[in-house]
Amino acid sequence: MIMHIKNNLDKIRTSISKDVTLVAVSKTKPISDILEAYDAGQRVFGENKIQEMVAKYEVLPKDIQWHMIGHLQRNKVKYMAHFVDLIHGVDSFKTLKEIDKQAKKHERVIYCLLQARIAKEETKFGFTLTEISTILNSEELKILTNIKIIGLMGMATFTDNLDIVANEFSLLKTFFDEQKVQHSKLKILSMGMSGDYQIAIKNGSTMIRVGSSIFGARNYIT
Repeated sequence: MIMHIKNNLDKIRTSISKDVTLVAVSKTKPISDILEAYDAGQRVFGENKIQEMVAKYEVLPKDIQWHMIGHLQRNKVKYMAHFVDLIHGVDSFKTLKEIDKQAKKHERVIYCLLQARIAKEETKFGFTLTEISTILNSEELKILTNIKIIGLMGMATFTDNLDIVANEFSLLKTFFDEQKVQHSKLKILSMGMSGDYQIAIKNGSTMIRVGSSIFGARNYIT
């Protein structure tokens, strides 16, 4: 297995530039798989359930950067506030306020990405682009001194039509570039997963979230 995971990581790394950060999506994966990826040089891992991420944080090396990539429930922010490195999917201002509140308790600044709703599917979470612009320019945001919005995240429509996927990524990249002119702290554009990260990178992604292409098919937990 170790060669399998290492080979997959090497393959992905050689296909992306050094300007693109690879987040290894380790949700549902056992500690042994994560350690194999760690031994192969991977240091950034993404989880979508806070309880699972906390359990892994407690037993794994402390130089791992943990990213929360799933939909975030406000009442669970407190469990990861002392260690999470980046929260990808912030999709409400109330959540931002809760992250700020919990970060303050630990005397930390927590980095966040605002999730943009670019997909056609109604099941996707996120802000509209207009809402993101409003938040970034709001006086209310300036009060939240223990969070820092450093970029945007978007998920494309789940479809075999790659033109739709490319257009959605391109739309977010254009908006991201426009916002960067006014907000210099915006550095990260998180777009692309195992099935579409190459398209995302072509359209300006600086961070990709890859799971099955590294670890194999997801282990579903019932």
